[in-house]
Amino acid sequence: MSSLGFSPTVPPVFNGEGYHIWVLKMKTYLQVFDLWEVVNLDVEPAPLRANLTVAQIRQHAYERTKKHKVMSCIQNSVSDVIFARIMACELPKQAWDKLKEEFQGTKRKRHQQLLNLRRDFEKLKMKEEETVKQYSDRIMALVNSIRLLGEQFSEARIVEKVISTLPKRYGPKISSLEDLRDLTSISLTELINALYAQEQRKASRLEEH
Repeated sequence: MSSLGFSPTVPPVFNGEGYHIWVLKMKTYLQVFDLWEVVNLDVEPAPLRANLTVAQIRQHAYERTKKHKVMSCIQNSVSDVIFARIMACELPKQAWDKLKEEFQGTKRKRHQQLLNLRRDFEKLKMKEEETVKQYSDRIMALVNSIRLLGEQFSEARIVEKVISTLPKRYGPKISSLEDLRDLTSISLTELINALYAQEQRKASRLEEH
């Protein structure tokens, strides 16, 4: 039993967009209150036996209310339009599976989405007018979409992508970084901060002139 008790506070409302993000938030929220396992169950607790202790009776009552708590969480974390799709569901698993079936899509559809996202990642290049932070944000938005579909994506791969697609003006900075350390082990944050510092110094010199 969760020591934190039960709270009606719920994650952001799911309105049909960003299903994969909502699922992650909802799973974590339910785990906090020791309710996540209820999502995968579609059975009632066993009937009370005779000669139970007060503690056992209380535990049984708690187990019986778990499904109602989870249903409350799910129903209150979706918009009215989405709620209409699950209002006939009596068990949390039914409601959860209904949303999964409609918004996660088939395995074939998810595979096609992954192929498209991988293709977009391979085509990414930094634009001349972009700052390095704008470019890294654009890369991470795409990478996070890929990760949400279940594919592992290492930071080293992202760093390699940034380095290999920077405009020529960053060449000297990359060369100086290579002299100082092994770029195969540099973190994305370190790389972006180093490149950002160069941008700031260049901007300051231009202002002075």
